[in-house]
Amino acid sequence: GDSWGIFTFLCAALCNLPALPALNCTEELGPGQSIQKTYDLTRYLEHQLRTLAGTYLNYLGPPFNEPDFNPPRLARAERVPSATVDLDLWRGLTDNARLAANYRAYSRVLCSLRALDGQGTAELRHRLGHFCSSLQGLVLSIAGVMSSLGYPLPAGPPPQPGGAPTQPGGAAPNDFLKKMDDFWLLKELQTWLWRSAKDFNRLKKKVPPAVVTLRMEARGF
Repeated sequence: GDSWGIFTFLCAALCNLPALPALNCTEELGPGQSIQKTYDLTRYLEHQLRTLAGTYLNYLGPPFNEPDFNPPRLARAERVPSATVDLDLWRGLTDNARLAANYRAYSRVLCSLRALDGQGTAELRHRLGHFCSSLQGLVLSIAGVMSSLGYPLPAGPPPQPGGAPTQPGGAAPNDFLKKMDDFWLLKELQTWLWRSAKDFNRLKKKVPPAVVTLRMEARGF
């Protein structure tokens, strides 16, 4: 009948259709998402550091674990660049310069924290190991942001034999000076994380989010 003829005609028409372009939606992840992840990791490390610092300062004992202890920084070989830079000067740097400074600082902090491995109680070693893993992730994440923005990766920190600085003249630091180094390491790290969170928060507002593009692909039946 007529119905069968119409059905046969439609089947023949479909079989002889040319290849039709199909829409394939692909998401190209830009630097915006990488910056957001780095910002989130920075805030997470800030939270982690509060617990780690309290545990480690209690391990160092008085006066390092006293709330009002705020000694001057000694003019010694430093394991981590100082974060006490004028804010206006810091903000006047290019994005590339700030990212490179963050990368170098956290790379050196990571080396110093790993040198503390084996100290303290089992709980302290566990928290220190977990924090180092997270900090390693931050270093890699900053490298990813720099790569996505087209910035070259800065050279890493110079190796320090034994993981501990020495006093001028090459003598090994005494116990109090070593504790002072550890105290300032945590203090500077706290300031770096606070400032880095602000850096990445500003940077993510400057960089557009991930772009969704439509790609046409010819597919045959």
